[in-house]
Amino acid sequence: MIYTLPLIAAVLGWLMNSFAVSMLIKSLSRRREQLAEQLGKIAGQQFSFAVIKQKLTDPEKIKSIIPVVEKHLDEFLRTRLPKAMPVLSMFIGDSTVNQIKGHLITELDTLFPVMINQYLDNVENDLNLEKIVSDKIRNISDEQLQLGTKQFLGKELNIFKLLGAATGFIIGIIALILACYMK
Repeated sequence: MIYTLPLIAAVLGWLMNSFAVSMLIKSLSRRREQLAEQLGKIAGQQFSFAVIKQKLTDPEKIKSIIPVVEKHLDEFLRTRLPKAMPVLSMFIGDSTVNQIKGHLITELDTLFPVMINQYLDNVENDLNLEKIVSDKIRNISDEQLQLGTKQFLGKELNIFKLLGAATGFIIGIIALILACYMK
């Protein structure tokens, strides 16, 4: 019976660490409000509109959308504008359409970065990322939060449990040696 002491201690160590893991995961649910606030603050601090503005107003990015705009302008000037204003179609030929389109595209090259910057300024003023993230976390169910934590930390939590078993086993061996030595 005394020789089973290391195995009993290993099982107890594993059970105690399993209980600790379970309590830790459940405490996340109880502290969801604080977790939501902290993660919201982190997201708000890490998110930079300046970087987004820089990327979206990059001249190369603007040039990549110009063909789409050019195609739309061509269709508008050649098809929809003459239908809307039939008299105008008598004065607008291919060369006029191409000139108008060329001038508009040049103007749009300058206008797009300004429009995008203005739009992002408005979005930045209206968007509270900290609040959005906090609200999303507050609305996660207990089951989802616990499952997500287990999935994210699963390997580490299992190692922690095994460490409890290993520690218990070592303590059991030490207790066995001391028991045999004391006899």
